[in-house]
Amino acid sequence: MRCSCKVCGTYMVQADSDILGCVCPDCGYRCTDCLGTNTVVSREALASLAFDPRFQPENIAKNFAPEEEEEEDDFPSPPTDWYD
Repeated sequence: MRCSCKVCGTYMVQADSDILGCVCPDCGYRCTDCLGTNTVVSREALASLAFDPRFQPENIAKNFAPEEEEEEDDFPSPPTDWYD
């Protein structure tokens, strides 16, 4: 993973060492943000997602259904008393 340094903005690269993360070649700043560390989801939280309505098959399928377009008049007809 590659990202920009939060300190100086330089393009960072992943370190090839025993410590995971990215290292800035200019200022030496290290981070693990792109690795997702310290963001572990507990088993209970993960299991509760099975009952979350957002992840039910019919709700997921709605995201892939084509959207219905509404017919709209681009320009409504003007009132007839404008031409007097």
